[in-house]
Amino acid sequence: GNGARDAICHAWSQDGISFTRNKSNPVFSPDGSWNCGRAIDAEVISYKDQYFLYYATRDPAFKIQMVGVAVTPSGSDFSRGSWKHLSHDSAALKPVFAWEGECIEAPSIIERNNKLYMAYAGAYNNWPQQVGIAISTDGIHWERLFTDPFLANGKAGSWNSSESGHPDLFVDHQGKTVLFFQGNDDKGKTWLLSSRNISWKKDRPVLD
Repeated sequence: GNGARDAICHAWSQDGISFTRNKSNPVFSPDGSWNCGRAIDAEVISYKDQYFLYYATRDPAFKIQMVGVAVTPSGSDFSRGSWKHLSHDSAALKPVFAWEGECIEAPSIIERNNKLYMAYAGAYNNWPQQVGIAISTDGIHWERLFTDPFLANGKAGSWNSSESGHPDLFVDHQGKTVLFFQGNDDKGKTWLLSSRNISWKKDRPVLD
């Protein structure tokens, strides 16, 4: 709600119920001339002895939404100053395909076979927003696996005709991969949550 002043904050908990704010909050906002300094939609994953922080930001005109990345060492307290911004010169992922409109946001990351997979929301809410998948072997450089949406919005008259967006990839204790997402059929007046199971074929995700 603070526009270009939005930033990432951190809190920690020993019981998952009560949280303590990091005294150095906000802990991260991006530098670089390609973005406006905003950071939202935080996603953190441990990979190759570092924590990778993915975030969404916008260009200086506050029109195009993109994803960037920063890292902090394993064992970090996530405090301000501990993060190294790896997207100083350019975004890690920005809109390319027509269906992505002017927005890439809501990155959700899992590791599989030493590779990172990102589910991301393409286009702003209700344009319609749809879900894409990208892959990385270093956490910095990303390649899309599909030119079309991995999970599209529904057809006219369906519950998610306005969008299938803001994804979350989840792997349960049995190794099953689930894609959670939000949707609606009224341009965002109401919101519903749903999920789809994912199978894997030659390191590529497939919707069940």
